[in-house]
Amino acid sequence: MIAHLNGKLVEKSPTHVIIECGGVGYFLNVSLNTFSQIPDEENLRLFTHLLVREDSHTLYGFINKVEREIFVLLLSVSGIGASTARTMLSSMTPDQVKTAIASGDVAAIQSIKGIGAKTAQRVIVDLKDKILKVYDIDEVSATTNNTSKEEALSALEVLGFARRQAEKVVDKIVAQESSLSVENIIKKALKNL
Repeated sequence: MIAHLNGKLVEKSPTHVIIECGGVGYFLNVSLNTFSQIPDEENLRLFTHLLVREDSHTLYGFINKVEREIFVLLLSVSGIGASTARTMLSSMTPDQVKTAIASGDVAAIQSIKGIGAKTAQRVIVDLKDKILKVYDIDEVSATTNNTSKEEALSALEVLGFARRQAEKVVDKIVAQESSLSVENIIKKALKNL
C-alpha cells in the first residue's frame, strides 16, 4: 500500500490534486478539508489510502494521518462508501466527525448530504466505541460539549441569527476551546457574527 506521497504539486482543485513523484503524476481524490489546508507551495506531502475495487484502483489523499484514519473507519461502516466518507470529511473537520460520533449526535451526521437517519445511526453504533477508545475521548465531555454547543446555537437563533451561519462560527469556537461554558461560547460567537 502507498502510505504517503511527497512530491511536486502539479494541479490542485477542490476534489483532487495531482502530485508528481519521480516523473509519475499521481491523481489523488481529496476532501474539502484537505484542499483548504494544502499550501500553494511546489513541494507537498499527503498521506494516502489506496482503495482497490474490481474495476478501479483509486487513491485518496489526506492532509494528516487523523483524517485518513477517520476515512478508513467510515469505510468500515455498511452503507458508507468512499464518496460518502469523503463528503463527510468535506462537510465537517475530522475532529467534528469524531465528536459527533463520540457524543451520538445523529442530527450532525444526518445533516451531511446523502446521509439519512438510519445510516447516521449505523455510523454511531458501529464507530462510537472505536472512536472513544482509539482517540481516548471522554464520553461525558463529548456529550457535555455537544449540549453546550446546542444551547448556544438555540440562544443565537433566538437573538435572530441564521442557524447555519451561527453553527459555522460556534463549531470553530468549540473546536478551538472545547471546555467553554454556554455563556462564553455565545459571547465569542457574537463577536464573530
